[in-house]
Amino acid sequence: MYKNLVIVESPTKAKTVSKMLGSNYKVVASVGHIRDLPKSKMGIDIENNFEPEYINVRGKASKIKELKELYKNSENIYLATDPDREGEAISWHIAYLLGLDINANNRIEFHEITKKSIKESIKNSRKIDMNLVNSQQARRVLDRLVGYKLSPILWKKIKSGLSAGRVQSATLKIICERQEEIDNFVPEEFWKIEGIHNVQNIEFKSLYYGEYENKKIVKKK
Repeated sequence: MYKNLVIVESPTKAKTVSKMLGSNYKVVASVGHIRDLPKSKMGIDIENNFEPEYINVRGKASKIKELKELYKNSENIYLATDPDREGEAISWHIAYLLGLDINANNRIEFHEITKKSIKESIKNSRKIDMNLVNSQQARRVLDRLVGYKLSPILWKKIKSGLSAGRVQSATLKIICERQEEIDNFVPEEFWKIEGIHNVQNIEFKSLYYGEYENKKIVKKK
């Protein structure tokens, strides 16, 4: 029975943190993601509010079993994955597999690996930030929706192995549309009439405004 179970992402970090926390803590690594979208299909239920269809990552069965056994034999658990949206999502997936309450204060984060920082993070444990989790999910879903539609076109038209994503694909479209505007631009000769006036030693300018659009006179053919 372990008093406290701490789950980090990296095996190297697990060893370092374990030395700092001592014998009352069991520190183990998830070794990155343990649940993800399937690689064999899109994995997004478009008809059901774009719900992701997560599966356990292939090759992680023994790791998941280990985490479940360790949790079963621990009094407290702390999810100490990386302090970013990917880390938040990994903690959320771990919580799902272990049956944890996502509203429980078992999520900790530290930005430097020092004993003081780690101990302080444990004192200030919080619940999983679903805003960060949803941010990661949105990025993942958009990448999958765009990538699975566009990547095969790239393979066919340009080169096999290329991938399309939510950012570069949209950016490329904007660039192409702008270039199309430039290519289709037809130069047009026009003039603007500006007057300089002096009335009672007061000088001012005026711009001709008449029946022509945009205050300009277009050359007639």
